[in-house]
Amino acid sequence: MSKDIKITKGLHLNLVGEAQKQISEVARSSSFVIKPSDFHGVTPKLILKEGASVKAGEPIFYSKSDEKVMFVSPVNGTITEIVRGEKRVILEIRIQADAQDTPVKHEVKNVEAMSGEEVKTLLLASGCWPFIKQRPYDVIAHSADTPKAIFISAYSSAPLSSDVEFVMQDKLEAFQAGVNALAKLTKGKVHLSVTGKGNSIFSNTKNVELHKVTGPHPAGNVGVQINKIDPINQGEKVWVVAPQDVAIIGTFFQTGTFVPTKTIALAGAEVKNPQYYNITIGSEVAKLVDGKINAGEVRIISGDVLTGTKSHIGGNLGFYANTVSVIKEGNEYRMFGWLPFAGPSKHSMQRTALSWLMPGKKYVPDTNLNGEERALVVTGEMEQVMPMDIFPMQLLKACITHDIEKMENLGIYEVAPEDFALIDYTNTSKLEAQAIIREALDLMIKEVG
Repeated sequence: MSKDIKITKGLHLNLVGEAQKQISEVARSSSFVIKPSDFHGVTPKLILKEGASVKAGEPIFYSKSDEKVMFVSPVNGTITEIVRGEKRVILEIRIQADAQDTPVKHEVKNVEAMSGEEVKTLLLASGCWPFIKQRPYDVIAHSADTPKAIFISAYSSAPLSSDVEFVMQDKLEAFQAGVNALAKLTKGKVHLSVTGKGNSIFSNTKNVELHKVTGPHPAGNVGVQINKIDPINQGEKVWVVAPQDVAIIGTFFQTGTFVPTKTIALAGAEVKNPQYYNITIGSEVAKLVDGKINAGEVRIISGDVLTGTKSHIGGNLGFYANTVSVIKEGNEYRMFGWLPFAGPSKHSMQRTALSWLMPGKKYVPDTNLNGEERALVVTGEMEQVMPMDIFPMQLLKACITHDIEKMENLGIYEVAPEDFALIDYTNTSKLEAQAIIREALDLMIKEVG
């Protein structure tokens, strides 16, 4: 039996460029990249050096703060370059791929017969552990911890994001195996949230407590679901895993090998034929978008348009990305742009455009800010898109001033940067709310732990 969650606050962004339900293959990349920056808060400690041969699933580095957490190669190949930045910080590990993979094989047995510690040991050794993230702080879970619950959100509400039900329809057996493994890691429940519209393909999943979610974005954010189902108090920890990552974990326990292949959506108004592609983590973006995007200045985003990170034609797919979005660069300026009335071609949550009269219209986004940074003013607009039981403006002010006590009282333990993505989009102050929250979470890790 499922438990329903109905979200009323938020905003549905209806954008041009949604991926059509068609899956194609991408030619194998000749080179792959692992970026430690994908794993926030991890300081990498190298195991292999430049020139070393590596197998798919073989550890390349581990976390300095949690040495059991291994980060592995997605393919067979040779480490051609370790790119470093200031103070010799490792920025990228580049791998020249072989034509075929012969992955590292681990000895696994039936998950039902394994203890929680045995499951954890295999996850850490295999490279699957980084898929498990922790709340609070939105970082990779520490291997010594035991969460009070594990959350999986199989409902994606972000604009142009991949349709979870579609990409998972052929991966349900692996998904169930992954759920069975994760259930061994907690004494609490594994919560699975699905769309409340129609029958879900996940309805028969075992070892989970099912929740049907309806409402506008950010209803699909796992942080919102945690807030409604089992809120985090000080000292508590929950773990979160994305559905496709659960399937990768399940495949590992079925085969004994790490297979980091995902079905991602190539979406956006600047994509000629938006659809889905099977691709390996760390692949070249060029292999995915070559010949598939419009000419001109475009922004390639690894992730969705609200929370993704800027990439480029020479970049590589991020570790956690399930979507690659391509939108227009905002280098065209509207005549008399200082006037509040924006016309019918622009979307606005406020009545400064005609979008409120055309709720079904699809819009072509760009990267323009449509304004400049200005003082925070109490307008209530942040509260309109924040369904969690917190005061977003007050929390942002506490984060800016580094007032730890106020941050704790206002709910810093419950939020992640993605929960403030709509505030980035809608707030007239043009503050980078996600960046402010990320900095505040890092401060909490340092000061509180």
